[in-house]
Amino acid sequence: MACPSNRLPCACTYTSCPRHGHCCACIAHHNAKGEVPGCLFTKEGEARWDRSLAAFLDDRQGH
Repeated sequence: MACPSNRLPCACTYTSCPRHGHCCACIAHHNAKGEVPGCLFTKEGEARWDRSLAAFLDDRQGH
């Protein structure tokens, strides 16, 4: 499957990542590791660099 570049700017702050700007590649990468992509976190949660499901749920529940 081809993975085109995003039409909108990538929200992830890890700009040196080879998947930056390629959502389908990023999601596949994090899914394979049991993680959540940084773009789904709040700005504060994304800055913590913890991509675990527990961190995502905690971030989204405002703890």
